[in-house]
Amino acid sequence: MFIIFGVIAIVATFINLYMYKAGKDYKLAMAIGLSFTALTLCSEYSLVSRWVKVEDWSALGDVVPGMERALWFLTIVSILLNITPILLELKGKK
Repeated sequence: MFIIFGVIAIVATFINLYMYKAGKDYKLAMAIGLSFTALTLCSEYSLVSRWVKVEDWSALGDVVPGMERALWFLTIVSILLNITPILLELKGKK
């Protein structure tokens, strides 16, 4: 499920940037992109929670260390890309 949410977040982020570049209202796409980023994180946390419940320590040991770094990086990139239009608008008003 986290893969589906992640793909939707990426697509919504690019729609956000495209709509800003085209001069259209981009705020709904920005909200969708950030919301699906949050849903991706929640979905990944649920997956890890299921592994803990069934005591699948090998899956946790293999996946979690690498996914932690990837999720931090991708979340920060998502936030920065989604707020870029707002920052550019603020810069343009000065």
